[in-house]
Amino acid sequence: REDRLYVDENGLRRKIERCILVGVEDLGKQRKAKRSERYYNPLEEEQEAPLFTLEESLIEMRELIRTAGMEIEAEVTQRLQEVNPRTYVGTGKIDEAKELMELHGCSTIVFDAELSPGQQKTLENTFNRNLLQNDFLVQDLEIKVVDRTALILDIFAQHAKTREGKLQVDLALHEYRKPRLTRMWTHLERQSGAGGVGLRGPGESQLEIDKRLVRDRIIVLKQKIDNVQKQRAMHRRGRSRTGLPILSLVGYTNAGKSTLLNFLTRAGVMAESMLFATLDPTTRKVKLPGYKTHPEVMLTDTVGFIQKLPTHLVAAFRATLEEVKEADVLVHVIDVSNPAWDKQERAVRKVLSDIGASDKPIVRVLNKIDLLDADDAEYLKYEAAMSSDNTVAVSSLHGDGLQDFVAVVEEALADLLVPVELELPYSMGDELNTIHEQGNVETIDYRPEGTYVLGRVPRAIANRLQRYSISQSALNGDQLAANSKTGTGNDDDDGIDWVALGRGRHKGRSKEEVAE
Repeated sequence: REDRLYVDENGLRRKIERCILVGVEDLGKQRKAKRSERYYNPLEEEQEAPLFTLEESLIEMRELIRTAGMEIEAEVTQRLQEVNPRTYVGTGKIDEAKELMELHGCSTIVFDAELSPGQQKTLENTFNRNLLQNDFLVQDLEIKVVDRTALILDIFAQHAKTREGKLQVDLALHEYRKPRLTRMWTHLERQSGAGGVGLRGPGESQLEIDKRLVRDRIIVLKQKIDNVQKQRAMHRRGRSRTGLPILSLVGYTNAGKSTLLNFLTRAGVMAESMLFATLDPTTRKVKLPGYKTHPEVMLTDTVGFIQKLPTHLVAAFRATLEEVKEADVLVHVIDVSNPAWDKQERAVRKVLSDIGASDKPIVRVLNKIDLLDADDAEYLKYEAAMSSDNTVAVSSLHGDGLQDFVAVVEEALADLLVPVELELPYSMGDELNTIHEQGNVETIDYRPEGTYVLGRVPRAIANRLQRYSISQSALNGDQLAANSKTGTGNDDDDGIDWVALGRGRHKGRSKEEVAE
């Protein structure tokens, strides 16, 4: 049963695992969510996670189960004022699930929730009562209890390809299994004290050995991930030295981030209609034509988010999520063909707030408009065009609206550039080349004193070339900064701009001129 069978590369359909899906609608949480909806403010930094309805959550669980390689034979749902702290669902629903599993011959039951270790152990003992009573001597199938987190981790384990992805998934699995190490019967027997006189006794239980091994393995994995994080930090420093701005694609899983990256860069990243198809970040250089922004930017595709994302899973993927925190602009890709896309957007903003990236400029990309009706697609385009924030409606599969996407990204990146007016010596040709690569040149003139440049450049370049600035705004800014430090104002006794005079660009006024 453990070997996952599916449709292979030859198109042959293999037998796959069958399961029963269980979902619960918590009426108490629903009432609380409705009250919070009245006071929802999208501009707040501390965002609350939205509460999906039972049907919306089950639609997502069906897609997760399909991605994991299983088939749903039946579904069991229940409405409760609050969940059962011992078995999550009522005893009547447990009996109903047992009958359905015997009817369909299933050996797996999936819960649309993150079960506590106690709840999972109780459910396993309840569904495998015959095995426990007969000490595993009967021929009944052992029933597995899988919760939402275990299902997501199983998908991650299937899709992890690189060493970094495998390490992060391995760490998340060990963190998840650590409080769930209880086994059955003989596995918990203690070792015999066969060490001789003075060393006999009950010994260490197998459970204690397993906990120690898992704890040691977690320490080793964290050290390896720290090394990976150092390597990624070194790569980010290398990219930062180029001066190119970094755009990070974020969004709900299966929103079309990889498809957008492939259309813009021809990166060849796997883009399938499945959840969590991308786990490892991919960075490519993109040329965006425009006069406001940089000619080139770095575009990074990251792992997708999902509602009820476990905290230890976010912690395990911190090396990947660092790419989001270091980005200059976040491109939030939203699947508007999903009826619950507004809740998905809020769920992504909640995760961004948790990792400390909610204060960055965000470009909202309303993707998959090709799956909507023509009238709905036109309405979304009009609404995006009239919105005050950086929003655009596109179809990343067919390229519809991507010209507007480039224009919106240019507006977001324009804040990263500062206007400059420089006169560079002819010996500084390398700096002039850097300005052309990383900034935007509006006017260039070759004068006897040097090269006159008027344009917009990144702030780091503007600070480095400040002494060659001839713009009056820069001089006034320097004068105000100097006055604020010395406590002097514009009514100086001698009327001399000491900062400009030190640079040889200002002559002291005579007392007669000051009196006038």
